[in-house]
Amino acid sequence: MLPTKPKTIRLNVADNVVVAIDELTAGTQIPEEDIICRDPIPPGHKLAITGIDHNAPVRKYNQIIGFASRPIAQGEHVHTHNLEIRAFSRDHAIGLDRRSTDYVTTQKQATFHGFLRADGGVGTRNYIGVLTTVNCSATVARYIADAFRGDALTDFPNVDGVVALCHGTGCGMAGSGEGFEILQRTIGGYARHPNFASVLLVGLGCEVNEIESLLENMHLETGPLLQTMTIQQQGGTSKTVREGVTRIRRMLREANRVERSPVPLSRLVLGLECGGSDAYSGITANPALGAAVDILVRHGGTAVLSETPEIYGAEHLLTRRAVNLAVGERLVQRIRWWEEYTARNGGEMDNNPSPGNKAGGLTTILEKSLGAVAKGGTTNLMDVYRYAEPVTSNGLVFMDTPGYDSVSVTGMVAGGVNIVCFTTGRGSVFGCKPVPSLKLATNTAMYSLMTDDMDVNCGIILDGEATIEEMGERIFHLILETACGKKTKSEWLGFGDNEFTPWQIGSVM
Repeated sequence: MLPTKPKTIRLNVADNVVVAIDELTAGTQIPEEDIICRDPIPPGHKLAITGIDHNAPVRKYNQIIGFASRPIAQGEHVHTHNLEIRAFSRDHAIGLDRRSTDYVTTQKQATFHGFLRADGGVGTRNYIGVLTTVNCSATVARYIADAFRGDALTDFPNVDGVVALCHGTGCGMAGSGEGFEILQRTIGGYARHPNFASVLLVGLGCEVNEIESLLENMHLETGPLLQTMTIQQQGGTSKTVREGVTRIRRMLREANRVERSPVPLSRLVLGLECGGSDAYSGITANPALGAAVDILVRHGGTAVLSETPEIYGAEHLLTRRAVNLAVGERLVQRIRWWEEYTARNGGEMDNNPSPGNKAGGLTTILEKSLGAVAKGGTTNLMDVYRYAEPVTSNGLVFMDTPGYDSVSVTGMVAGGVNIVCFTTGRGSVFGCKPVPSLKLATNTAMYSLMTDDMDVNCGIILDGEATIEEMGERIFHLILETACGKKTKSEWLGFGDNEFTPWQIGSVM
């Protein structure tokens, strides 16, 4: 006789809640916990396995995810109606859980076939970029890129495309300070990104974020691979578009001469993102991606964890793995910055999770964060970066970004990420040219519904068809195949032109 499939998942023996695998009706018996459901429990939602007193902590992953806002009976549904977030102290214990990494020898280190650039960067794709300094030049940039749609690149098979990446700012802002620096770091990071063979930077000519200022502050030098122009100097829209198209045609001939060659995995920088999360995210896709990250790090690669608001409440799990005191303190500083930032804007850190997250079973930001941190695997935290700063360390690192998916990934790509893994439980659709984005579904039902968008079904972990470690191996090998040129679902669908979203901080004047 086949074993009976369990109805719930207990994530730690010390937990006082379990997670429903499928929908449970009131009166359903849970043999593995010897309890009976008092309420209907939607898939992915929590039920109490013991009585929980008013004000007592609720534990999942053996971590506090909130406090009972009233007495909770055994078998009762635990969610927003009886669970709330409160401030409580967390021991950051910097470096307490730091341990040595079992690196693969250089001779056995995995490789991938990438585009080796003259400055030493390695691309996983070979695009030409049309970037803008200001929203005022966005339409012109798109007109230039549109000239190379359809069959226009037939004679350039080694070029993945010409993409215009436009944004909504660049003027009506202070010409110094945090917001201005972030915008310039972001555009500067894209201008030197190794997935671009060459870049054309288009401005209006009178904006705050002037081309000259950007080049000087970001230490960018113009030449055949980085060219600039302004609409006002060119004489208007039509003349600028014609000149831009002419320049891109010359760039294409050079870009098409570049071919892939084998490079060590230490040149791969993987961005980690989750969006449209559900309660299964921290059970299937995120820990499976974490297992893949552990393999990547052992082979010398780099993985960038991000979304500071979505590690809030779980940051102590990272500081404990910090490679040294300075790295741990930098992460704590970013947490404190966010507490002050949200407070001065009339918000709170627990404004997250989103309505979709809550419908998927995530009740508090603490619960969401504990699942999100799992994407980073188990190796040491090697460094902490500000938004869009160049990532120079190998291993697991952290970048301070908002939780908003497109803004977060934009910052990581600006930092040098050349491939992204994006986990989702509700079904986010996303791409981020010039970087390929792999979509990892947390559950089989959503994967089956959205197979055109999802690259991997991590729901088979929940179905009992694979372990987290086995899924991690599969993800790791798919990352390598993608780095070598295999297209992702979002690439086949054409995503990535509209998701460039620099983080906007400060007043719009």
